[in-house]
Amino acid sequence: MTYSIVARDAATGQFGIAVASRFFAVGAIVPHMAGGVGAIATQAFISPLYGTDGLKMLQSGASAEEVVAAMTGRDAGAHSRQLHVMDAAGRSAAFTGEKCVPWAGHLIADGVSVAGNMLAGPQVLDDTLQAYLDHPQKAFADRLLTAMEAGEAAGGDKRGKQSAALKIVRGEAYPWLDIRTDDHPDPLPELRRLMTVAAERFLHVAETLPTSDNVSGMLDRTVIDLKIAQLEAERIKEGRPSASFATPLT
Repeated sequence: MTYSIVARDAATGQFGIAVASRFFAVGAIVPHMAGGVGAIATQAFISPLYGTDGLKMLQSGASAEEVVAAMTGRDAGAHSRQLHVMDAAGRSAAFTGEKCVPWAGHLIADGVSVAGNMLAGPQVLDDTLQAYLDHPQKAFADRLLTAMEAGEAAGGDKRGKQSAALKIVRGEAYPWLDIRTDDHPDPLPELRRLMTVAAERFLHVAETLPTSDNVSGMLDRTVIDLKIAQLEAERIKEGRPSASFATPLT
C-alpha cells in the first residue's frame, strides 16, 4: 500500500528513506535505519520485525542480501510482504512477495532502490528512480523528495494519498532529519513545507547535538544563533514569508 525510496548519499555516507502511501502514519512503521549501519524499508502487509531485526543483522555485519534472505526465509507470510535494504557498504537487495497487491515490484540502481505495491503501475517506480538519478546536484533531502514527487506525478498509490515521511541519518543511530505528515490530503507538498521549516532553525540546531565522537555536543551556540539570525534577516529583507505556521522566535 506504499512506495518508497532507500538511498545512500555517496558524498556524505548519509542514509535516507522517503515513503508515501494511502495509509495513516506510514512513516511510523516503514523506515528503519542507523548511521553507519544501513537502512531498511518494510512495507505491503508489513512486518516491523523486518526493520528491527534486519538492523540488528546489519549491525553485526550482514549484507543486504543476507538480511533479505533471513527475514523472508523465516516468515510464512513473506508472500504478502515487501522490503528493500541497503547495507553499510551501499549494497542493495529487495524482495516483493508474489501475493503483494498489484501493481507491485522493485528496482535497484547504484546507491538507491525503490519499491512499491498497490501502485498505479510500473511507471511510478520508473519515474521515482529516474528522478533521483537525474538530480545528483541536489541536496540529499531535496533529491529524495524530488524522486517521490515524480512517483506521485506518475500515479503513486492507486488508492490516493494520505501520509508521507522523510528520514535521514548521518553517522549516529538517531536521525538527523525525521519529518512526517501522518494524515493529510496532499502529504508530499506538506512534507516539503516541513523540510523548509526544518531548514530555518531545526537543522542548524541539530549541528549542536552530541555525537559518538563528541558526547557533549556543541555547547557554545553562538555560531548557530548568528547563522539563524542572518537567515531570518535575509528572509525579512527579501519579503519571504516563514514556511512555519508558528510565530518565529526572536
